[in-house]
Amino acid sequence: MTTATSPTVDAWVRRYHPHDDAPVRLVCFPHAGSSAPYFLPMAAGLGAAVDVLSVQYPGRQERRHEPLIDSIDTLAERCTEALRPWLDRPFALFGHSMGATVAFEVARRLEAEGHRPAHLFASGRRAPSRTRDESVHRRDDDGIIAEMRSLSGTDTRVFAEEELLRMVLPVIRNDYKAAETYEYRAGPLLQCPVTVLTGHDDPKVSVEEAEAWREHTAARSVLHVYGGGHFFLAEHISAVLALVGASLRSA
Repeated sequence: MTTATSPTVDAWVRRYHPHDDAPVRLVCFPHAGSSAPYFLPMAAGLGAAVDVLSVQYPGRQERRHEPLIDSIDTLAERCTEALRPWLDRPFALFGHSMGATVAFEVARRLEAEGHRPAHLFASGRRAPSRTRDESVHRRDDDGIIAEMRSLSGTDTRVFAEEELLRMVLPVIRNDYKAAETYEYRAGPLLQCPVTVLTGHDDPKVSVEEAEAWREHTAARSVLHVYGGGHFFLAEHISAVLALVGASLRSA
């Protein structure tokens, strides 16, 4: 079995429930402002059949002293480099919101190197070719806080703790910049199937924008619409775990 021993690689990958003998790996990419532990429920819920890796971006938690990365392309390059030692078995990618775009760009890079993912799960994010004129990252702190509140994905205790807010806001601003300045470049279609998950009432993604993921793969693309908004995953974690597990078993 390939193991990751480089400190650089270890900095990027978290395995909260390691399953060394699992037949497939699932690599998870967090949303803007988030970190690897966001996928703890997925790591715990998928069981021994899936070895879940959660990516830890720099500039947060134990990597808080490292520079933030405000470019999706650069982030994808670094993630791709970090994941190469973990490609000793079939693997799939799961990204939520900004993380879905990162996962897509990582999938493109890995396929170009001859490593085709078994599956790509794109959650809470419009297709890469669909753009919106957004500039949340240019708002003042109050404007970014208003955005965080509107999406209902941030623990309300964060808003009551000034010290926590001071830690979180630069990360949120940075990640929004990465997502909002991302420029899709046409290229070869993915060869892996894509499963798209979206919340019916997500203000950041319309169902049409989610459906457009089908334009980015030569394989099968399936859309699942759930009740809820941008952070529908928390409300539907059992259904999502069942979907991911079934998809990986049939990959």
